[in-house]
Amino acid sequence: MTTAHRDPHSPAGGRLLTSLRLLVDVRGPELSSLLLSFVYFFFAMSAWFVLRPIRDEIAAASGVRNLPWLFLGTLGATLLFNPIYGALVVRFRVRKFIALTYHIFVANLFVFYLLMRLSGSAEGSTFELWMGRSFYVWTSVFNFFVISIFWSFMADAFTSDQAKRLFGFIGVGGTLGSITGSAFTAAMASTIGTQNLLLVSALLLEIAVLVVMWFPRRAVGPTPPEAGAPAHDNDIRIGGSAWGGLTRLLQSPYLLAIAVFLTLYILGSTVLYASQTDLVGRLYPTRGARTTVLAQLELAAQVLTLFTQFFFTGRITKWFGLTVTLAVVPVLTMLGFGALGLFPAFQTLAVLMVCRRAANFSLMNPAMETLFTVVSREDKYKAKNFIETFVYRFSDQLTVWAYAGLAALGLGLSGIAFVVVPVAGLSVALALWLGRRQKEMDRAGA
Repeated sequence: MTTAHRDPHSPAGGRLLTSLRLLVDVRGPELSSLLLSFVYFFFAMSAWFVLRPIRDEIAAASGVRNLPWLFLGTLGATLLFNPIYGALVVRFRVRKFIALTYHIFVANLFVFYLLMRLSGSAEGSTFELWMGRSFYVWTSVFNFFVISIFWSFMADAFTSDQAKRLFGFIGVGGTLGSITGSAFTAAMASTIGTQNLLLVSALLLEIAVLVVMWFPRRAVGPTPPEAGAPAHDNDIRIGGSAWGGLTRLLQSPYLLAIAVFLTLYILGSTVLYASQTDLVGRLYPTRGARTTVLAQLELAAQVLTLFTQFFFTGRITKWFGLTVTLAVVPVLTMLGFGALGLFPAFQTLAVLMVCRRAANFSLMNPAMETLFTVVSREDKYKAKNFIETFVYRFSDQLTVWAYAGLAALGLGLSGIAFVVVPVAGLSVALALWLGRRQKEMDRAGA
């Protein structure tokens, strides 16, 4: 295995380390783990973002009135898959259950590939309609489990200090993967057909599995990196209960606070998504046009994310700390929804979505993942995953029904936007508490 990783003491490794230090504060023993994390995230995000515009086009074609039912189906599917995932975590070593989980999703992609080929001659039929809805639900589950598993692995492999230094750069790998996947779908959707894009996604996910197999088993621990002391073997079996994620969440005020913070973020995201679904469905009449504009919005968000990650993420975290980094998106949400309330147009919505998604990927997401570096290994793989899958989807469901209720009461985009503003204010206060609590737990565990 040692031949598979770049030796930082070799001339080539030394030059690579020197070059990377212009972008990220990486130390010698961390080099191979950093690069493999970067590549792993690239392929995982590429696989998802090839599929995302296809999923969102299905939602836009179905219309915003059907969105609550699609979210309800996703919530049910997430609830069903959680105990399966929990059983894999309990029974198998870390790399094994990651590979098995990803293989399950790849097998599902082949099933949908065959179904899409069958429905190609029956466009507009009941079969195509329900196949599309099933695909929407499944890809939503795919998204959260594939990405949550990646970050659980990262929180286990790196310490809190390493996370603050390295997670922003690792996020660049995911951003490049997102850009690649979005750009590929935008360019090729009309040329090779939707069903063939599923095979591309399956290939990318299998490459991610190979990268996981190459990852160093022992991560550099909290001692000075020059000492070369490993923290622990990050491939041992987690054990415990398959429902440990739920029980640990209910027992920990810190984990509950993270869950509430995520829920408040989701409220804004779901309102934006529902509004996007409504407007895109009405403004763009054909499937190709809808897929293209959605891919273009995603591409714009990822390009802005990349720019922010290269020039601002590390500096903001270093200069202002984790607490301020967590608060950036809530503050942006307050300002953005205020602007949307004043100027309720698709252009305003598009700018807010792009800016908010970029700030989330480049700033809030690495900060959120850092919060989990100070909890137990079982919490990293079980409670964290439960929060980022079921709690996320449950919050989605509540918000989309609330959106439908507000719309039924006669509130338009402007009125609903103003409802979100004070809720975002609550998340600012929670971000400040979480940042301070993470620091306390990190010091206590040092």
